[in-house]
Amino acid sequence: MRLPRLLTWEKFYTGIVKGLKVFAFYLAVLSFFRVFFIYWLHDYMAAGTGIADAWLAVSRGTRLSMQTAGCLTLVSLVPGLVLHYVSEKAERYAYLGLNGLLLVVLTILYGASFPFYRQFKANFNQMLFTGANDDWQALFWTMVQQFSLPLRLAGALLLAYVLWRGLRWLLDHHLPEACYDALRALPLAGRLVCRVAFLGLCYLVGLWSVFGGSLGWQTAVDWENAGVTKDDFLNEAILDSPQAIYRAWQLNTRMLACNGLDFTVEDIRSLAAVLAKKPADSDNLLDYLQRQAQGPATAEQPRHVFVIVSESFANWPLLDKYQDIPISQGMRALIAETDTDYCPTFLPNGASTVSAVTGVVTGLADANLYLTTMPESFQEPYPTASAPQMQALGYETNFWYAGPATWERIGAFTQAQGFEHFYSRGDFGDVPGSVWGCEDECLYEQVLAGLSDVPSFNVILNASNHSPYDIDLEAKGFDKEAVRAALPEAYQQDEELLKELGHYWYADRELAKFVKMVKEQYPDSLIVVVGDHADRYNIDKQPVMYERYGIPFIVTGKGVHKGTLAKDAAGSQIDIVPTIMELVAPKGHPYLALGTSLTLGNNRGVNYGFWMTRQGIGKADTVPLVSEDLGGAPGPEIDQQAMQDYINAIRSISWYLPKYGPILDAEKIRDR
Repeated sequence: MRLPRLLTWEKFYTGIVKGLKVFAFYLAVLSFFRVFFIYWLHDYMAAGTGIADAWLAVSRGTRLSMQTAGCLTLVSLVPGLVLHYVSEKAERYAYLGLNGLLLVVLTILYGASFPFYRQFKANFNQMLFTGANDDWQALFWTMVQQFSLPLRLAGALLLAYVLWRGLRWLLDHHLPEACYDALRALPLAGRLVCRVAFLGLCYLVGLWSVFGGSLGWQTAVDWENAGVTKDDFLNEAILDSPQAIYRAWQLNTRMLACNGLDFTVEDIRSLAAVLAKKPADSDNLLDYLQRQAQGPATAEQPRHVFVIVSESFANWPLLDKYQDIPISQGMRALIAETDTDYCPTFLPNGASTVSAVTGVVTGLADANLYLTTMPESFQEPYPTASAPQMQALGYETNFWYAGPATWERIGAFTQAQGFEHFYSRGDFGDVPGSVWGCEDECLYEQVLAGLSDVPSFNVILNASNHSPYDIDLEAKGFDKEAVRAALPEAYQQDEELLKELGHYWYADRELAKFVKMVKEQYPDSLIVVVGDHADRYNIDKQPVMYERYGIPFIVTGKGVHKGTLAKDAAGSQIDIVPTIMELVAPKGHPYLALGTSLTLGNNRGVNYGFWMTRQGIGKADTVPLVSEDLGGAPGPEIDQQAMQDYINAIRSISWYLPKYGPILDAEKIRDR
């Protein structure tokens, strides 16, 4: 009995072949994208990285992109197969229409991946999701002004059209009819062999799509194990855009679920005891966080206390090797003053500004909790929060922000955490600035105008040293040609780098001017200057770890002198408020802190991914911990157990306390 035409092998074969063509097309496109990405940004490859490493990245990426190509193919293959048995015209429209939309999305993402990597030294990552809480209008204008959004979008759409035409040509062209006639002329056994071989190819493509170019899970390639090269840039290039976004989503999901941390209450109790150098005999975490001030050098308390959190204010421009580049004269002069001390080994709380805000405001480290979005953060201040503790010393507490109060819910968050007053750009009137905030000089003018004889604690968060880097630097007096001449020859024509360095120069100059004016008007004040994070731009395309991530910690004013900070001091942003407490609180005054004052010999800092001492730096999640000295060479040996205990103590307490409260209770985390 003859089968109906709809069920014939030829009908099935022609339907599946279209799917295979689409799969091969996407795999070729993603591979080409990867090769061009590596070629265009090859300056970011580390010294000593060669063709073999690049080839490894391309081949590994091609395997991973088989997953992506398989998923993209399914979007049109499933409806295409259904329509294939109904109407070939409808099938054609489905393939071309659905794949046209996919290509538009794919090319837009690809175009965005270039500026994203330049900004964050990574392919698409969690910043996509943390940025979802950001100011969308500000983000839009940043992309327009700094990253040429209209031009990039037009280029992406043009590329999508060219690729769509290529796919259309591929779908419309088939093997010559003579080939099909030859296959039909084969004896039955020959036809069966060909059909089995074709089905075998389909099966292989299915396995490659599921297991990333492998035949089983044992050798599967996915985003977690794809980075096999020795070069960070190439490891990021291995991920195509959909895979990078999938990674970001997975990591963000883990962050929201807090399953990146795995501590029992017994772990936390013992770690807290080690941190506090006390017996592990209490289920109240606050017993391990109790501190008593040792008493400041001067009997009289500073009138005003300032913590200036300066946008993207990295430490590397303050290093001796960059002293001839004239962008950091203000802070260099301040550091040289007799009433100033400086710690060059300091880590940010996280990779973004919001982590710095939460570190200073709450006193807690970044521990896979997005505190500005958690309901618990708005119920009452955390026990280690800075504002209530400074208020207990008689200070009025103010938070000054250059940008809008809605960014990261910063206005509501800081006030919920105890700040009596919050001021933002909306309070300053018509002042110049970018979409992220007013210019630094305008912010500092507002702060000075708001001071009085009433003692105050002021956290100041500026924004000028931030993309889109649109300050008129020439009008501000920036000598671009002097900076250009001081750069290595290979970077002297990098206009974008010069613009970035110019904004660092501006931030540095305005900081120095503000500190000078405060000292003149209120000489009995204490001022702390710290960066919110580094890791935005460096002169070197492959900076060593210390230069990439380190931020400065500068303290100046009343009661400060050379040697105020311990000789081997190192720390992170959770150590800022304890340091201030030791400089302003009377002897015996109780306070709560997770961090430790740099005046009391704190000699290590940790954050979301790194640790640092005066001698070295390393990643916090390797076993064993590997030390790199501040110049990038292998570093000195460290006490592995002591450092690991410290890292785990900071992380576990910073995770448990804000989420579950101070009382250790196994029931709270049993079903998390």
